[in-house]
Amino acid sequence: MINSGIELDIKVPNQTKYLSLIGRIGEDIAHEIDRFSGDRETLAYQLNLVLTEAMTNAIKYGDFDKKEEKVHILINITENELFIRIFDYGQGFDINEIPPPDFETLDDRGRGIFLIKTLMDSVKYVRNAESNVLEMVKQLN
Repeated sequence: MINSGIELDIKVPNQTKYLSLIGRIGEDIAHEIDRFSGDRETLAYQLNLVLTEAMTNAIKYGDFDKKEEKVHILINITENELFIRIFDYGQGFDINEIPPPDFETLDDRGRGIFLIKTLMDSVKYVRNAESNVLEMVKQLN
């Protein structure tokens, strides 16, 4: 089992062929994390989904040609929460202005952000000095 106080610093090329790798890392975390008493299979599915959706958005909108060739993901595991940060170098956006997807027309714009906000306990998108950061928190107890 993973003990609390772990930090994973992951950098992968900004290519979609690495999405399944990142998703599996999320699944492995869910299966091995201490202090989680809920359904681990559900948590594994949720972490796979939010990590792949967030990485897809970072690749699609992150403007990597100018600054960086890798997607940077930081995952911190504490006693009570899982804190995920994904960095991009695009122009950024206001996460609260993204409308939910239109499920009737199958227009999937906004689907990833909708899923991330639905499955995580806290979601923020902030600009720091060098990049944009999608911050996601999942409570573990």
